[in-house]
Amino acid sequence: MAATIEREREIDDLPKNPANHEALTPLWFLERAAVVQPRRPAVVHGSTTYSWAETYRRCRRLASALALRSIGPGCTVAVIAPNVPALYEAHFGVPMAGAVLNCLNIRLNAQTIAFLLEHSSSKVVMADQEYFSLAEEALKIIADKHKKETFRRPLMVVIGDENCDPNSLHAALRNGAVEYEKLLETGDPEFAWKPPKDEWQSIAIGYTSGTTSSPKGVVLHHRGAYLMALSAALVWGLNEGAVYLWTLPMFHCNGWCYTWSLAALFGTSICLRQVTTKAIYSAIANLGVTHFCAAPVVLNSLINAPPAEKILPLPRTVNVMTAGAAPPASLLASMSDQGFRVTHTYGLTETYGPSTICVWKPEWDLLPPESRARLHSRQGVRYIGLEGLDVVNPETMAPVPADGKTIGEIVMRGNCVMKGYLKNPKANQEAFAGGWYHSGDLGVKHTDGYIEVKDRSKDIIISGGENISSLEVENVLYKHPAVLEVSVVARPDERWGESPCAFITLKPDARAGKDEEAISAEIMKFCREKMPAYWVPKSVVFGPLPKTGTGKIQKNILRKKAKELGPVKKSRL
Repeated sequence: MAATIEREREIDDLPKNPANHEALTPLWFLERAAVVQPRRPAVVHGSTTYSWAETYRRCRRLASALALRSIGPGCTVAVIAPNVPALYEAHFGVPMAGAVLNCLNIRLNAQTIAFLLEHSSSKVVMADQEYFSLAEEALKIIADKHKKETFRRPLMVVIGDENCDPNSLHAALRNGAVEYEKLLETGDPEFAWKPPKDEWQSIAIGYTSGTTSSPKGVVLHHRGAYLMALSAALVWGLNEGAVYLWTLPMFHCNGWCYTWSLAALFGTSICLRQVTTKAIYSAIANLGVTHFCAAPVVLNSLINAPPAEKILPLPRTVNVMTAGAAPPASLLASMSDQGFRVTHTYGLTETYGPSTICVWKPEWDLLPPESRARLHSRQGVRYIGLEGLDVVNPETMAPVPADGKTIGEIVMRGNCVMKGYLKNPKANQEAFAGGWYHSGDLGVKHTDGYIEVKDRSKDIIISGGENISSLEVENVLYKHPAVLEVSVVARPDERWGESPCAFITLKPDARAGKDEEAISAEIMKFCREKMPAYWVPKSVVFGPLPKTGTGKIQKNILRKKAKELGPVKKSRL
């Protein structure tokens, strides 16, 4: 018997060796693209175009230049830049040197940038010329915090751009910065970079928004980046040679890993320094764009753009991936009507960006438009590269029934979940409790297995003991013809404890001689006809909505404003 078991085990006893085992890393995608499609455009920015062969050489130069300056394993390289070629190149060049990429949100203030640079121990700061003064201000804050004589200033690199005022570039150079192209000139285009020995090695760090506390540093590894890059391409049906428009910031979850996916499929990156509806429509019409990603707020802008900015009909079907705040069903329907094929996803920085997808089912084609849009607005099922997705009771970790009603917490696990938060063991313990990553999002599981986000745990409104999903109320409000953007939060209520307060941005032509009181009354009447009475907002506030650098509405600011309004004195049922 023992001999039989021993012989059976022989099948698993064959050892790994250099010929049959290699650490997974997306860096190989770039090398392959340069070999297979050396002349195909890889990156386009204004009048500048780099082929895949040129991009590979430039990334190797960057890796070499960093290595010559002793930047390697364990070092972090921060980049503060909009969607420009240097930021794309950093996704390969920095890890080719063995270092960790830290892409920072360009819309953060100097105080926050200072915290992120210090927390990540960044040894190099590459800043676009437009944001170089922001980087300098942040470093001054760090220097003032410590004794200046002990503060070790990181290597400063300024990224020039012909589309910007040259004076800002000259000022950075006078301040001792190295110009990015000059840095590349010091590197070897044939640099013999080495893949990581261990695929658990960190490839990037990204920071959460930190709306309720200090931002948390989400550390990602080469294995997860490799798997997510391929998974993201597969679930979207991204084809070889796709022309991808960078409306989504590359600094946001590494561009949802499409920075690496595009190299795997020889796609072309169209860099868009400033995202406007006119620029998006123009790129679609003139540059052959086939795909782009964007938050729902950007899609809303496209639908409601002035006629002069639109170029319709679209010359081809354009594939759009959206994530972030749950898009209202009406928005998805409008995008489809204009010729965009929308793919709805959901995820977090901690899961390499989107990691669930609302997979379209052919039988949905036979349903009425409103039913199709409602099904499409759900967050769906797990990506191919995510091994576990469920909705559970956070206290017991037991899965909730698939009834579309019972609310639980959305949890994930697998190779496309972060390594953890940098220097934050308490947060890691909480995030990974019970062997799952806890998203903090509340949702339900439908009978077909598709999940649907109902709210962030902190955004649920508790009115008279009843839970109200702010997202559900927003979905109804978006159907009102006067509403351009809306966000619903809790406001103190003397009778019910809390009641919904709707912050609304109206469409430009919505007023038509009406005052805000009349419009508010119309909206509340509309709500009473479309939703349960206790869901109806008891107060409406008009004006622009505060947003993060990635286009998400900042509910934390709106919650504060709602509290400042004071409690609702008399609430209707």
